[in-house]
Amino acid sequence: MIVIMGAAGATGGATLRSLATLGAPSRALSRDPARLAAGLDERTLARTEPFAADAADPDSLRAAFHGTRQLFLTMANSPHQVRYELNAIDAALDCGVEHIVKVSAPAAEPDSPVAVSRGHHLVEERLRSSGVATTVLRPYAFMQKLLLLAPGIAAAGVVHGAMGQARCNYVDVRDVGDLAAEVLTRPELAGGTYPLTGGRAYSHPELTALLGELLGRPVRYLDLSPAELHAHLVERAGMPGWLAAHVVEIQQLAAVRRETPDGTFTHVTGRSPRTLDAFLQEHLHHFH
Repeated sequence: MIVIMGAAGATGGATLRSLATLGAPSRALSRDPARLAAGLDERTLARTEPFAADAADPDSLRAAFHGTRQLFLTMANSPHQVRYELNAIDAALDCGVEHIVKVSAPAAEPDSPVAVSRGHHLVEERLRSSGVATTVLRPYAFMQKLLLLAPGIAAAGVVHGAMGQARCNYVDVRDVGDLAAEVLTRPELAGGTYPLTGGRAYSHPELTALLGELLGRPVRYLDLSPAELHAHLVERAGMPGWLAAHVVEIQQLAAVRRETPDGTFTHVTGRSPRTLDAFLQEHLHHFH
């Protein structure tokens, strides 16, 4: 049995659907399993056991991991993320889980300029020291996060950022789920580290040009200083301060560390990753 931690989130949900497509059963953890079940399509629900558990409650985690072999660990970014992921790892080890697949970050290093990435490094170090078989996924920016730009584009045709001309790797979260399902169902893939990107990296000016072409009206990029972007995200977009700081940090990282597409997804799955063009066309109604 495969346990999905963070099943209600975008990555966990995508992995549930991909596993169901492959016919693999999974146990999906949620503080509200009835609500989780209500959001699943019929095929996914038929292969999924919704299960009540809370990352802040180690006893509930041990109950959830009892009798299982693999854990897919993905948690939303938050000030509590490291503690919650360590809780899950400790409970999984207590229950004899044999393989943990962790969703991490591209720059999960002890001296990373991105605070969330430093947290991922701490969790990875715990996994390495545990001796359990560990697979690490390193997805870049999710295409789905671009939908957060839709209100500003619909209202004023503007995208704010602090990346200059730097390019960013985007990956569809559905591709992350597809690769995770492969790793969880093909033992020969366990133990690896897998970067995940789309087929092309885009700068913000290139992104806005593509959006303008698809929408049939101008969309412009307004490049701000890091401090200005942080203030905009907090005051205009309503982000918590820690999340606004995270967005600024990852944009600044892209500006100083060149991002280029990686072919890992195609190598593992045998197909090309979903394209940003196709994703935006699929969700274009959000930007009108």
